[in-house]
Amino acid sequence: MSGSRRLVVCWCRIIGVLLCLGLLQACSAIKLGYNNAPELVYWWLDSYADLTDLQSLKARDDLARLQQWHRTTELPKIAELLQTAQQIAPGNTSGDQVCGLLVDVRARIEAAVAQAEPAAFTLAVGLSAAQLGRIEAKFAKTNAEWRDDWMTGNLGKRQAKRLKVAVERSEQLYGNLEERQVAVLRDFIAGSDFDAQISYAERLRRQQDLLQTLRQTSALSGEARPGVAQATAAVHAYLERAVHSPNPAYRAYLDKEIRDNCKAFAQLHNGTTPTQREHAVRRLAAYERDARELASQR
Repeated sequence: MSGSRRLVVCWCRIIGVLLCLGLLQACSAIKLGYNNAPELVYWWLDSYADLTDLQSLKARDDLARLQQWHRTTELPKIAELLQTAQQIAPGNTSGDQVCGLLVDVRARIEAAVAQAEPAAFTLAVGLSAAQLGRIEAKFAKTNAEWRDDWMTGNLGKRQAKRLKVAVERSEQLYGNLEERQVAVLRDFIAGSDFDAQISYAERLRRQQDLLQTLRQTSALSGEARPGVAQATAAVHAYLERAVHSPNPAYRAYLDKEIRDNCKAFAQLHNGTTPTQREHAVRRLAAYERDARELASQR
């Protein structure tokens, strides 16, 4: 399907988010989700492109290899990140320190992008015109859902939804929040520069960039089929643009959003109680144990 960026984003949500950000309550759910990740990603891909039997066999094989690489190479590094977070959690922190952790998380994501590139290339060059049409239609459907979630209704309802998500995620780490702590999140969201229009425009740019790259590498643009080197370069260039937007205005917007979120998280953390920080340390330690246990499995 959309092979490259979409595959990696889904993979990192299943792996990186579960283990780095700790969004699930049960450690057993993390282990189950990780071990089933290749199958989950496969069905996600198939829902976009309706893979042929041959594509399915190749995709499953590539996903299994990607998981094995991630298990042996990346999970130990993720465990180290979680250990670092445990060391930080008992004390106060700063926006710069939080953003420093995010830089490390981003490095792990970019490593996964690089490792997934050959599989993305194989999938990209074999897509048919019908499959690209299906991907484009799926984009239209998910874009409508995205607009409904983030661009429709009044501002108050959208902010309430963002607050609900922020509170739920924070409570996964700290346990129940006090009202004064919820107020920190509420005030941050109310004053946030988050702009759904800017985010949506970048979403559309990435999708169109992907479709154009797929047409080019699949020889569906009316031009001669590119050579392997040319097609490989096209997929690599797309991945670079997907991870690092070529739009300077969007990059500036995103950088500010990240810095602001780091500051807000630091403010929330610095207002937590000793009990909440102990809860955070225990939760992070449990995720670290899971990461190391999963890394030891072969």
